[in-house]
Amino acid sequence: MATWDDVRRLALALPETTERPSYDGAPAWRVRDKPFVWERPLRRADLDALGDAAPDGPILGARVPDLGAKEALLADDPTIYFATPHFDGYPAVLVRLDRITVPELTELVLDAWYARAPKRLAAAYRAGEA
Repeated sequence: MATWDDVRRLALALPETTERPSYDGAPAWRVRDKPFVWERPLRRADLDALGDAAPDGPILGARVPDLGAKEALLADDPTIYFATPHFDGYPAVLVRLDRITVPELTELVLDAWYARAPKRLAAAYRAGEA
């Protein structure tokens, strides 16, 4: 299963990615100052909303291209992907880091990066030029 070291390695391997703490001090990875994956500990409102279903392991937040992609991930494997009311209407998912495989994490981080990277940078990376 994946670790924070895997997240860091995968994210920082992408062009123009930086690591900078989010407003609450947790690690966040950004492309041109737009966060695409971040550590997202559950907050009191999250715990209240999730009740007994609240996971107790490490949680990764990840940007997705759109709400359709979000719904697909949530439906695909609810043992890995979930959301809280805080993310209603927002294209992001929460991920149980200790349940996702490294190949799945690799795809998720890359998709998150593409969702936030400027179009020219993303196109250059796809073409092998970045």
